[in-house]
Amino acid sequence: MINFDHNATTPLLPEVAAGLARAFGEDTANPSSIHRAGQRARQRLDVARAQVASLLHAEPRDIVFVGSGSEADALALKGVFFGRREAHKRRIVSSAQEHPAVLFALEQLRAHGAEVVLVRPDPDGRVSPEEMEAALTPPTLLCSLMWVNNETGVIQPVAEVARRCAARGVLFHTDAVQAVGKVPVSLAEVPADLLSLSGHKLGAPAGIGALVVRRGVLLESLLAGHQESGRRGGTPSLPFIEALALALASGVRDLVEHASALEVLRDALESKVLEALPGVRVNGGGERVSNTTNLMFPGTDGEALLIALDLAGVLASSGAACASGSLKASHVLTSMGRSEAEARSSLRFSLGRGVGLAEVAEVVRLLVAQVRGRPFA
Repeated sequence: MINFDHNATTPLLPEVAAGLARAFGEDTANPSSIHRAGQRARQRLDVARAQVASLLHAEPRDIVFVGSGSEADALALKGVFFGRREAHKRRIVSSAQEHPAVLFALEQLRAHGAEVVLVRPDPDGRVSPEEMEAALTPPTLLCSLMWVNNETGVIQPVAEVARRCAARGVLFHTDAVQAVGKVPVSLAEVPADLLSLSGHKLGAPAGIGALVVRRGVLLESLLAGHQESGRRGGTPSLPFIEALALALASGVRDLVEHASALEVLRDALESKVLEALPGVRVNGGGERVSNTTNLMFPGTDGEALLIALDLAGVLASSGAACASGSLKASHVLTSMGRSEAEARSSLRFSLGRGVGLAEVAEVVRLLVAQVRGRPFA
């Protein structure tokens, strides 16, 4: 299989797989237990928490380990809304192209009296800081903007929006699930109050994520319990937490080299496809992460193209993995002004480890043959 769907999930890093094997082979204990085995587990948990915090330029007390990036998003949005001091502050500003985890949580909050405002991006997929700021009226409690769009790879102006929110006394959350490991993510540079990340997007297993919560932010737990300083109940999965810390360290260490290599491959894919199929367009412009491209094949049935590639051994995507099975056109692309037909004719290709120029050439060959109506052989 040729995996061009790394934004959906990534293979386990070898060092993470080895670490998990060691962890599951050891005696396990509950980090909340007072016996020696429990305290050793607690020490390991504290070390992993400190590692994650250091890599994000946060404080260990700010890190809340959760089960996924989606849970982190839900905890950020719902936790802040339900934990707010002032009842009249019920306005939440976000963008129309957020991940379904954010949009679903916002829709649920509407039923609890939240006023939700979604700002549309420009045709290149970038949200205007000025438009976001204009929506921050006095009743605004929270603003949420993804760091990197999962479908187009467009990098959003999170630092600027975070500063404007701070100036207006509005809390700022960013879904950094697709940013961590692809661009430098530092809370010293982007003054976010809350930040979400997911382990399986950077070489750790699915089932672990984290929410960074700045000190002083009121957050009501969605899962009652004493763990995670009362912010997320349930016995923590120590092997998965250590895997997240290890994967994050690897991503930060190899970021520049990895991103540069993927940019060469991504650009080669785009240029070769556009040269062979002049009508193809790239969805998303300006600054993008190096591994992602979203290509529109006008007049082509994107679903049929996706299935044909799958049968030929190529993994790609027509949108967010969390929305798979849906017959709707991509909300990200339609929010950028693409028609439903244009959105349905678009595919996302997201590259990662294990991909080289040979794989790019083969995917280009298959794409061109299928779009031109020729057999793959």
